[in-house]
Amino acid sequence: MNTYFSSDFKLGVLGGGQLGKMLLAETQKFDVHTSILDPSLDAPCAAHCNEFFQGNLLDFDAVYNFGKKVDVLTIEIEHVNIEALYKLEAEGVKVYPQPSVIEIIQHKGKQKDFYVANDIPTSPHQRFSSLEELKQASFQFPFVWKSAQFGYDGTGVKIVRSQEDINALADTDSIVEDLIPFKNELAVIVSRNASGQIKTYPVVEMEFHPEANQVEYVICPARISDEVAKKANEVALKVAESFKHVGLLAVEMFQTENDEIIVNEVAPRTHNSGHYSIEASVTNQFEQHLRTVLNLPLGNTESKWAGVMVNLVGAEGFSGSVVYENMEEILAMDGVTPHIYGKKETRPFRKMGHVTIVDRDLEVARKVAEKVKNTIRVISK
Repeated sequence: MNTYFSSDFKLGVLGGGQLGKMLLAETQKFDVHTSILDPSLDAPCAAHCNEFFQGNLLDFDAVYNFGKKVDVLTIEIEHVNIEALYKLEAEGVKVYPQPSVIEIIQHKGKQKDFYVANDIPTSPHQRFSSLEELKQASFQFPFVWKSAQFGYDGTGVKIVRSQEDINALADTDSIVEDLIPFKNELAVIVSRNASGQIKTYPVVEMEFHPEANQVEYVICPARISDEVAKKANEVALKVAESFKHVGLLAVEMFQTENDEIIVNEVAPRTHNSGHYSIEASVTNQFEQHLRTVLNLPLGNTESKWAGVMVNLVGAEGFSGSVVYENMEEILAMDGVTPHIYGKKETRPFRKMGHVTIVDRDLEVARKVAEKVKNTIRVISK
């Protein structure tokens, strides 16, 4: 008999950003007491959790002392102090996803080596510990450079086309990958609980902003053949099977020009590619995350209807107190639901929210999504 609901049980979450805020909607639905640790007092979660603690997620003492106050510890961001998680795990705190999984994933070099060791298809890569070491190597241009740690939403990722581009790179631990021509960027979210029950969400397709290198639209179901969808699902399951993670694993993949599937990278948490699920799925990704870390039966991952997600990012040229322009116009459209993350300050390309568009017909949803994108603007006062 579990005692998670309306009880003294405490779920701890490292990170108080928008992913945590959306998770809190589910913990509140189930009346699970939730404690949050975040460096910022005005983090999106701060006003919505049962207990909020301010602290640096990369600081051993902050993470360890927070973890000692909770029964199960989970994350909404993978950039956390790993030594503290190992110590907590050794002392009997349930930490999901497991520290061994987070440690591999939070370092892109280790992550790529893991794919190679487990025979998971991925692009060829080399690892470098400094810019000087990288400059000594010879390359075929263009190639992809990634900072090994702390990159997110397109930061820490560069397409390198010339020697001058190499000189402009950061002096940091990094990986270099072959630039693989591809037809589509796809993603599959795999959920797995401690009992080993596993479920995947439908394959989604991502359309990117050409300059910001951020996802502009997430489309579910992906507009691909059943054969490619089956292959993507199988690859995602193989990744999950190799990690044996508890929680959600967002597996981002490329569909190559000859319809092979290769893994780009993974995130061990709820993910931008699953936001559509709040309106479009039987069980949304945040409820599913809660089910996995509490080792509850997993929910149905099927879609109720087609969904398209549009990221709301700060408009170029605007910084300061945020204003959502033309919100009423998009609310007048059928099947449109905005999610505002609670960040009071906007700046160019900062993720401020997202909008989900649902319809029985995917093409209709995609057209409405474009209309939404061209209507709402995230500006400042």
